[in-house]
Amino acid sequence: MTTATPEATTESTTEVPLVNGLSCTLPSDSPLAKLLKSQRTWVGPDAKERLRILRAAKSVAIVGASPNPARSSYFVGTYLQQSSDFRVYFVNPNADTILGEKAYPDLASLPEVPDIVDVFRKASDIPAVIDEVVAIGAPTVWVQLGIWNQEAAEYGESKGLTVVMDRCIKIEHARFHGGLHLLGFDTGQITARKTVR
Repeated sequence: MTTATPEATTESTTEVPLVNGLSCTLPSDSPLAKLLKSQRTWVGPDAKERLRILRAAKSVAIVGASPNPARSSYFVGTYLQQSSDFRVYFVNPNADTILGEKAYPDLASLPEVPDIVDVFRKASDIPAVIDEVVAIGAPTVWVQLGIWNQEAAEYGESKGLTVVMDRCIKIEHARFHGGLHLLGFDTGQITARKTVR
């Protein structure tokens, strides 16, 4: 009498981290594994930490700043010039001036190391920007709303950076200073309400 021996399985598996901190092991080629791997599991600084970052900063460099008034980087630059005490630098190798200020070709050309590097570049460009940020010694990279690259965020943290991603620095600054409508617009109202301390 012969007994059947089960065939050894060579199917590869992958451990997928879940948002709740747990993980599960699934076949690597499983559609569910692919879906779960595409989900966001990296979590950046919370609101209190973002407030601390903004309060401590004295200068902001906007990488990918545009001289085009229709671009969001132009709008954010205008807000930071008019509604904050930050020294604002614009980084764009294809522009001479932006919002009346000199535009710099790269981060290494700035007259000082900025406290925050605010990034308006596509997600695939973020790792290269992080390398530039590390090279100049800036402590924080802030990737704008709508831009997400989880691997780049993890890479930046591994290099010792504080990384904020998929958040608008203008919206965050305004909401901490009492000038933000629920939709993200300046209310235009003067208020006696105290700002967050």
